[in-house]
Amino acid sequence: MHQPPPDLPARAAAVELLLLDVDGVLTDGSVVYADDGTELKRFHVRDGSGLKLWRAAGKRAAIVSGRRSVAVERRAAELGIAPVLQGRDDRLAALAEVLSATGLRPEQVCAVGDDLPDLPVLRRCGLAVAVADACPEVRATAAHVTTTAGGRGAVREVIEWLLKSGGRWDELIARYTG
Repeated sequence: MHQPPPDLPARAAAVELLLLDVDGVLTDGSVVYADDGTELKRFHVRDGSGLKLWRAAGKRAAIVSGRRSVAVERRAAELGIAPVLQGRDDRLAALAEVLSATGLRPEQVCAVGDDLPDLPVLRRCGLAVAVADACPEVRATAAHVTTTAGGRGAVREVIEWLLKSGGRWDELIARYTG
């Protein structure tokens, strides 16, 4: 059983940037090719609505992925996610680029990952989160492990948890509950 650190709520409340992997976090990790060679990705709509709430709270999100995909560019643009760094095998260099672009410190970043290439960033950022179906090494590194698998609303779960930890959830959903 994964034991969260005792300072987890305070660390969660300090997060200003959500740094997301794509395959296995925003998607279920499947790689699907159409007959013409186009790569297809399936994103969960609740992750998208969660990211819109995250932005409404004045927070930022960025994407760092080892693969390149036009679908990722399109989804990121729809959700106002920037920067989007694709084709990045050196995740720590990509994290440094994100920090430089945003003016944030590592402790203000919550990184969400699922597989071994995510480990350097998860170990460097202020708060590491693993999706439920992440590999054992990523789950062991994470301060928090979601109950939801990647591509199935795990990002939304992380956002709700962070916004609740920061005391912002009720204020943000009031527009829906009246």
